[in-house]
Amino acid sequence: MLLTFYANTSQSRSNCVSKLFQGRRAIHELGDAFYDVVEPADFSLKATRYFDAKTAATIGLELTTDQVRDHFGRFVPLDGSLPEPLALRYHGHQFRHYNPDIGDGRGFLFAQFEADGKLLDFGTKGSGTTPFSRSGDGRLTLLGGVREVLAANHLHALGVNTSRTFALIETDEALHRHDEPSPTRGAVMTRLSHSHIRFGSFQRQAFFEDTDALEQLSAYCRRHYYPDAVNTAEFFDQVVTASADTVASWMAAGFVHGVMNTDNMNITGETFDFGPYRFLPSCDPSFTAAYFDHGRLYAYGRQPEAMSWNLAQLAQSLSQIEEDAPLIESINDFAPRYQLALNKHVFRRLGLVSKSVETDTKFVQETFKYLQESRVAWPEFWHDWQGGAGRAGGGQIGEYETHWVKKLNQFEACRERPKTEKPQSLLYDEIGEIWAPIAQDDDWSAFEQKNVNMLAGD
Repeated sequence: MLLTFYANTSQSRSNCVSKLFQGRRAIHELGDAFYDVVEPADFSLKATRYFDAKTAATIGLELTTDQVRDHFGRFVPLDGSLPEPLALRYHGHQFRHYNPDIGDGRGFLFAQFEADGKLLDFGTKGSGTTPFSRSGDGRLTLLGGVREVLAANHLHALGVNTSRTFALIETDEALHRHDEPSPTRGAVMTRLSHSHIRFGSFQRQAFFEDTDALEQLSAYCRRHYYPDAVNTAEFFDQVVTASADTVASWMAAGFVHGVMNTDNMNITGETFDFGPYRFLPSCDPSFTAAYFDHGRLYAYGRQPEAMSWNLAQLAQSLSQIEEDAPLIESINDFAPRYQLALNKHVFRRLGLVSKSVETDTKFVQETFKYLQESRVAWPEFWHDWQGGAGRAGGGQIGEYETHWVKKLNQFEACRERPKTEKPQSLLYDEIGEIWAPIAQDDDWSAFEQKNVNMLAGD
């Protein structure tokens, strides 16, 4: 069972929580121009549906069942951390249209702490209205929470830099949504992330031409996330590298984010706020996750372009406090950094030993050409060909594969075939199959088993 808790409360464990969070209020360094103090909704909690006890243990956080509900359902402050939740302020380009009327509309920063010298955040989703909720109710559907738990765990298993869903607690609210059968069940979720500072956090300060605030935010990010960066130009350069690596890992994982707006891009490169995501059933550059993305702006094949465009918007904001030349140089270097990262992630997934940049790049290009032309099932391809082993079921190599296999054979394997008999996948229909017994019979066994299977190698 995933819902594993410490069975009792003890003074020593309470002290553990206190020591972990002592003094970690880094966000307060920025001041109240960057956030609004908010109150969480007063939920009647029904049940804890997911709690990542393993991750909690790795960061030294030991909680009882009641403490999980108190801290991540009622948002009782954690000792030594933020005394009250903070809704962060930001702007952003949404489908390339600038929107100055956004911010944390159904979530907030609940706590900050340090583990292994790394600043980490607990952020929420569905925790109630804020000054940025506009006409929204600030709530999250249970299905939306289930989808995010599954996505975060699958991405993590695929080697993608991602936030982790920490807790999902069902509430007794009935919510109405136009894209789900309504009324539908409600939930509140907490995610663990390295940072919740977005590209849009900088865009907001640039919009107001507040160069002091831009300098302050840049210094904050260098101090806590990029300590090797001595100035804003070096900070941006490292954000470009992190972002190129993240989108490359998406492409190798077959992940389609769905809403790559600048307010959904994290300066540490972590994947988060991926509402209408999809995973590829087969390689299709035009495959789009969000039903409302009519122009296919964020289609699978356009994700590197979208990331580059978003980085250009961040650079434009930073240009108010930094010379243009180094920012432009970093942007111009996005494509080669992306290609190197894509090579790395493809070779990692296939379990192959790299040769040279030129040889690796040609093989990766051949691989995606083969995947697109053949439309072979995406999860099966990566499972069957790990270590260059060939088809797991011993089937015949098809006509599209012949040329690609010749290219594959020039590389050595760095690991053996996977021990799993079946490929791990998270296709749209699979999520529906997991959700159906929950909706009909409150049967969580398929959900729990799916998470166990995905994290088996963690």
